[in-house]
Amino acid sequence: MVEDRTFGGRLFSIVNFALLAVIALVTVLPFVHVVAGSFTTNAEIAAKKFILVPTVWSTEAYRFIFSTPTIFRAMAVSIGVTLVGTLFSMLITSLMAYGLSRRDLDGRGGLMFLVVFTMLFSGGMIPTFLVVKELGLIDTYAALILPSAITAFNMIILKNFFQNIPEGLEESAKIDGCHDFGILFRIVLPLSMPAIATISLFYAVTYWNTYMNAILYLNKSEMWPIQVLLRQIVVLASGMDYSSNLDSAVPPPEQSVKMAVIVVATLPILLVYPFLQKHFAKGAMLGSIKG
Repeated sequence: MVEDRTFGGRLFSIVNFALLAVIALVTVLPFVHVVAGSFTTNAEIAAKKFILVPTVWSTEAYRFIFSTPTIFRAMAVSIGVTLVGTLFSMLITSLMAYGLSRRDLDGRGGLMFLVVFTMLFSGGMIPTFLVVKELGLIDTYAALILPSAITAFNMIILKNFFQNIPEGLEESAKIDGCHDFGILFRIVLPLSMPAIATISLFYAVTYWNTYMNAILYLNKSEMWPIQVLLRQIVVLASGMDYSSNLDSAVPPPEQSVKMAVIVVATLPILLVYPFLQKHFAKGAMLGSIKG
């Protein structure tokens, strides 16, 4: 019986490894194709369709994208909006999550109902636009941050994580004379780094991928974030009707530019993710255990 069980265990490990290897290849190969396609010529893309290693290496796509200083201004805008927006979102999300995690909070059930209600129903695009306009946020970077400053899903995950922290720690802090803000910033947040890292990554990806808000609220092209500008670059490379402040003198290679745009838009988040990955699964799982 022991030998049969050992053989079955080894067979399971082999099959499991093979299956995971296939899944990994299916996941990674498309991205490798995009990166390889961004470093090759249009002729090779048209001839081979699927490329893993370019026969002729070319940087024309990246030279076209970075041939104008507009791309660096847009990159700076996206980085600034992502950093400021993530910090602001984490601040107000932490404050609200901590308050709702307190079981002695009066009206806690009603407030949670209002939060969950926003997950099921929203005002829609037009009412949101009217609110942003009446607040005077059109053509301001605040329009990219305030409408999406807090997400009910992220707040609930953080609230549930806070509820897992032993109440004895807070009671001990109160005995030592610590007020509520002191408890939050000195005890609760330092003990919640896995959840903080997870929610921060969620917000950072949201702000970095800001596109629709920029299209709706920013009329000045010099204020565009990187996602909007990259879309305009793809339009230009496709030979469509186009008017912008791009003054590139490099001819656009259409297909490789599309792939290079994907790489430029994705690479910053990919560089940040490894530093938060170890907290990601733990934070998301612990925050979803209790309601």
